[in-house]
Amino acid sequence: VQLVESGGGVVQPGGFLRLSCTAPGLTSNRCGVNWFRQAAGSQREWVSTIKIDGSTSYADFVKGRFTISKDKANDTVYLQMNSLKPEDTAMYSCKTGGCWIGTYYSNVYWGQGTQVTVSS
Repeated sequence: VQLVESGGGVVQPGGFLRLSCTAPGLTSNRCGVNWFRQAAGSQREWVSTIKIDGSTSYADFVKGRFTISKDKANDTVYLQMNSLKPEDTAMYSCKTGGCWIGTYYSNVYWGQGTQVTVSS
């Protein structure tokens, strides 16, 4: 499974971007879909998750600013990012898999990432 992200770019503080992550069958994956980010020189950190039932969760540092959603018809997961801050600058990647499905541990799949730069 090849996850493909898009939507990154350069934006001023306070601006917005919408990231997309797509792959065949992505929104039906029982493990849900996650967004992570990694800033230069920093460890990768979890940003948000959307489960197969549509429930969502967010890291505290993006709550109220980012929204994760999915479009089943297009097998795409979105990350709407509003009120962007310079500290949001990072490579954003989506991930699926990596959970137990019965007695089977599913493979982990990552996208190649899309760069988000927030700068004036």
